[in-house]
Amino acid sequence: MAIILVRHGSAGKRGAWSGDDRLRPLDARGRKQAKGIASVLADRAVDRILSSPYVRCVQTVEPLAAALELEVEERPELAEGAGPWAPSALAEELADRNAVLCTHGDVVEDLLGEPMKKGAAYVLERTENGLEPVEYLPPAA
Repeated sequence: MAIILVRHGSAGKRGAWSGDDRLRPLDARGRKQAKGIASVLADRAVDRILSSPYVRCVQTVEPLAAALELEVEERPELAEGAGPWAPSALAEELADRNAVLCTHGDVVEDLLGEPMKKGAAYVLERTENGLEPVEYLPPAA
């Protein structure tokens, strides 16, 4: 079983958004990236899609959820600032599933120890050392 960790797509500049940052939506590039994620992951045996409750994360995986006829499950463990422990515990909860987890750059970096581009994904497999990246899926152009 695998976990596919997705960083949300492009959502413009944080400073240019005047409202609640949790409500900041994807921009045109981010919507294209979301469609690209759906295209790349639609043929994988994904059986759950979980997302940070932030709008930009949910919007990133909505095209995939529609293609697979799955619901997007909003989980606070994937929210910005969650740190590495919350998503790690969530991944353990999903040990017998093929799941997509959509989150933020800080959570990705806390979890993997390296940054990931917006709209990109890593396929992670469980090893005796925890979750290890085995495949990088670059963002749509």
